[in-house]
Amino acid sequence: METAVQTCYRHPDQPAGVICQRCDRPICPRCMHQASVGFHCPDCARSGRQQVRIGAAAFHVGFKPILTYILIGLNVLVFLVGVVIDGAGSILGEMGRMQIDFGLIAGFDSQKFQVVGVAQGEWYRIISSGFLHYGLFHIAVNMYALYILGMVLEAGVGRLRMGMVYAVSLIAGSLGALIVSPNDLTVGASGAIFGLMGGLMMAMRAQGVSLRDSPLLPTLALNLGLTLFFSRYISVGGHVGGFIGGLVAGWVLFDVGRRPGLARWVPLAVSGALAVGCFVGAMLVAGAQ
Repeated sequence: METAVQTCYRHPDQPAGVICQRCDRPICPRCMHQASVGFHCPDCARSGRQQVRIGAAAFHVGFKPILTYILIGLNVLVFLVGVVIDGAGSILGEMGRMQIDFGLIAGFDSQKFQVVGVAQGEWYRIISSGFLHYGLFHIAVNMYALYILGMVLEAGVGRLRMGMVYAVSLIAGSLGALIVSPNDLTVGASGAIFGLMGGLMMAMRAQGVSLRDSPLLPTLALNLGLTLFFSRYISVGGHVGGFIGGLVAGWVLFDVGRRPGLARWVPLAVSGALAVGCFVGAMLVAGAQ
């Protein structure tokens, strides 16, 4: 009786001495890459270099969360423009022209009794609403959360992938708000920030921390509880939609994106398509109201 000789998946003419510890494919000595445990194949070794690092290990001397600073700066700049246009009342949370002209709404302003919004071709509201706030307290709370979550995620996964999570979450939050409360004028970066929380949970999952054991779970539960309790004043759809968008984008970027043999641009392209899909979905939902 003869036993078939196992050959390398990359070099069929070479006998395989071991199997890859990550994907279980047979590899020859030429393809062996030393890992902390056993050996990895070239594909897994390459994807391993792109792995997610969350926590203290993600930071290095001189690291600056540039994208996080830019996003905070944009939000603050838009807020200051609102103060100039609408006066000091906007600092205290009064509605002004900025919210009316650029906030998220499907197609009818109940206070002005006029047809406006996404359904009337004002598609920019899907994005512009994510940079508007009602008053100083609103923007202060959101920017603090953006600083904490954005800094950690940007350090761990890089600016490009963190930015993709933010973009998908912002648009998914707008989609959620239009589904749940289409004719309420909605503003705020909260949907995108909830999405950063979801993306960070998926990044931790990629490191072996299950969603159930995530240290962010109590924070998420508290914020969702507050969202539901104050649902009269807070966009439930925006928060939940943004969180789901961040989870899905995080899964694509940090889970699917680490699979052996997958080109690095593929998860980025899929995430971009997800953002476009949410944008189109928001337009369709608004048009159906």
